[in-house]
Amino acid sequence: MNKTKIKNMLEEKSKKDIRFKFNGNRNQIEEFDGKIVNTYKYLFVVKPNDNEIRRSFTYTDVLIGNLEIYFKD
Repeated sequence: MNKTKIKNMLEEKSKKDIRFKFNGNRNQIEEFDGKIVNTYKYLFVVKPNDNEIRRSFTYTDVLIGNLEIYFKD
């Protein structure tokens, strides 16, 4: 999979509920539900369901496994 395929897949699933698992620094793992609100050339913006603070991630985060995405279909 490449960044273009990831971007296209996320654009298709935007505005739908998605489960995210972010593997941060020093083995910190954060899991949350949210929706993709915007996609841009190099990143996408997620609004978690439990708060108003939006988070941005790059398509590379998905590609290298720092961000795992589970679609709720």
